[in-house]
Amino acid sequence: MTQKDKRFAFQLYLYLGALFITSLVVSNLIFQKFFYWRPFGDLELFGASLFEISVGILPYPITFLITDLISEIFGKKKANQVVIAGIFASFFSLAIVYTASAVPATEWSPVTNTMFSEVFGNTIVAVFASMMAYLLAQFVDIQIYHFWKRVTKGRYLWLRNNFSTFSSQFIDTFTVVLLLCSFGEIPWELFYGLVISGFVFKIFIALLDTPLLYLFVYLLRKRFNLKIGEEIHLD
Repeated sequence: MTQKDKRFAFQLYLYLGALFITSLVVSNLIFQKFFYWRPFGDLELFGASLFEISVGILPYPITFLITDLISEIFGKKKANQVVIAGIFASFFSLAIVYTASAVPATEWSPVTNTMFSEVFGNTIVAVFASMMAYLLAQFVDIQIYHFWKRVTKGRYLWLRNNFSTFSSQFIDTFTVVLLLCSFGEIPWELFYGLVISGFVFKIFIALLDTPLLYLFVYLLRKRFNLKIGEEIHLD
């Protein structure tokens, strides 16, 4: 690989990492708004409508698409590094929100202390719950992805993409709803319904991102002349 290609590969890795961290941090900040999507009418599961889910779920699947893409092109080590950077960024954003909540608002401030607390007041609990779920889910995703990559010798991209994402998304959804219910942020009677709704929605998104992963992997393999299963080593 030429020096020009290495520089481009490094820049690509940085941009993918930036998209990953942005998606993760934003999903934690906007989680308190819930929306509904009712392709099946007013169907309910265990007292919760399908689908009534947090807007934080919208950017979150992007993180799994990016880690799968980084795993495929740059390897397991680089994917784990992005995950760790995302955790650091989330806790740093939490510290900023906490500081912003602590300082008093002026009398003429468009956003009062009460308004700010209503929007960001539960962010600490949300980030903690999300980080515990996210940490477990992302490392499971990367481990399963590379397990199937070894077993299939770099073939069947759809298999490792979906198997790893399905497993990790269930772990993530179950864990974050469990923690939010445990902290009293969500009533327990909605637990099963929210877990099923969140998981099914994430599976739907995961199936949609498989063609995108194939497209990006194809373009990058062609750009860097990579064989099936071959990775770019940035170290």
